[in-house]
Amino acid sequence: MNQLEQLKQYTTVVADTGNFQQLAQFRPRDATTNPSLILKAVQQPAYQPLLAETVQRFPQADLAEVIDRLLVRFGCEILSVVPGRVSTEVDARLSFDTAATVVRAERLIDLYQAAGVHIDRVLIKIAATWEGIEAARQLELRGIHTNLTLLFSKVQAIACGQAKVQLISPFVGRIYDWYKKQAGAQWDEAAMAGANDPGVRSVRAIYDYYKHFGIATEVMGASFRNTGQIVALAGCDLLTIAPELLEQLSQSTAPVARALDAQQARHAELQPVHYDEAGFRYALNEDAMATEKLAEGIRAFAVDTAKLEQLIRAH
Repeated sequence: MNQLEQLKQYTTVVADTGNFQQLAQFRPRDATTNPSLILKAVQQPAYQPLLAETVQRFPQADLAEVIDRLLVRFGCEILSVVPGRVSTEVDARLSFDTAATVVRAERLIDLYQAAGVHIDRVLIKIAATWEGIEAARQLELRGIHTNLTLLFSKVQAIACGQAKVQLISPFVGRIYDWYKKQAGAQWDEAAMAGANDPGVRSVRAIYDYYKHFGIATEVMGASFRNTGQIVALAGCDLLTIAPELLEQLSQSTAPVARALDAQQARHAELQPVHYDEAGFRYALNEDAMATEKLAEGIRAFAVDTAKLEQLIRAH
């Protein structure tokens, strides 16, 4: 049995791609997209007609609406391949605007429903800022499920749990990148691999906290740099994995054992934490890595959304 099949015994495998033609071979349950992945996909010849068709069908629509329609078009194609859910992201430039995030999320859901997609098959991706988490809380109360992304800290995860969001995407690779860069020449790759990887440790701490306190929010590890990080999180609720790493897992027969265990987490000695807005902002500010990576992630998604707008204008 290859590593991918072994992993599926412990964890729900999700494909992290906008390239829906790649999905079938790996048989993931769900799929996630983001502005960068959609931008990458629409520049491939196979998907350019999809962009052109969406632009031509809605000549009176503003840019924001065309992008939402394009995201939903990709989402519908993905849902024709995966049996579960697709995550579709709200414009990252709204990351500090609760009301605008709610409006955009509701429009995405309306577009999916108009296309015949059930609301339970869509997760709205929102950056895990205080404003984004508050938007997610409001959306969940309305029956719209959310996936809080750009999550780099237990602080963000705890606030998401308080808001009763459906799912969080704690990042692994970007945390690893930050610590590796900080260490410079002192970085010891072998010593910081597997369970010692700082990104892996972050997700484990969040998973243990949620399971210990019975928080229902699903934990989906994301942003992987290598298969070692993935295997070290076997047992996590879900893991969203790029096609290149899914391919590597499918080519290896090395053993995969459960690494995260909900039963063990319930017996851990942990103290409950609660954040109001001021407490959240201060605690996040104290975490230099999470603060920097959240800001960087929002900027990067905003840049790629602007590039997508340029492609649309070109049509």
